[in-house]
Amino acid sequence: MSKLCEYYFAPHSPFAYLGHARLVALAKQYDVKIALKPCDLSKVFNTSGGLPLAKRAPQRQAYRLEELRRWSEYLQVPLNLQPTFFPVQSDDAAKLIIATQLAHGTDAALALTGAIMRAVWAEQRNIADGATLAAIATELGHDGKTLLKSAETASVQSEFDRFTDDAISASIFGAPWYVVDGEAFWGQDRLDFVERAFAR
Repeated sequence: MSKLCEYYFAPHSPFAYLGHARLVALAKQYDVKIALKPCDLSKVFNTSGGLPLAKRAPQRQAYRLEELRRWSEYLQVPLNLQPTFFPVQSDDAAKLIIATQLAHGTDAALALTGAIMRAVWAEQRNIADGATLAAIATELGHDGKTLLKSAETASVQSEFDRFTDDAISASIFGAPWYVVDGEAFWGQDRLDFVERAFAR
């Protein structure tokens, strides 16, 4: 029986972007199923004491940029430290990912997640714009406009709300966040430990 990895993230998170491809590769290597749970980080922060980037102390903001630079270079993953469209509202992108999963399955949703993250951090695209989101989905071979309409339905909103509630109930306070066999791991820099959990 395959293990399950619950994957909590927000599509605009740079650290989720840095870890996304590695998580997908590890899950494939160890035959682990991924449960995508894009969630509303602002609500998670409100309940866990986190602050949006603009409200963090200057020294924290500066160190974040250093960490992003280091990890981007180390992983050889292209990343603009200060992309044109960031901060960005990512709820619509999250709901598009959910709609894609419901219509086309987890693999398609994982591919779209990676494409949306690249759009923010490597391609200078605005994922708060509906036409941009539809175009990204279409580039992956989907009917982007139809998926975008599906993303606006009550059933998709309900899933988004459920994932956010799940995150709050699980005491999550950041992204990306991985849960394997009930054990939680915060951050893409914990993927070595996630791999050990996959291998158990």
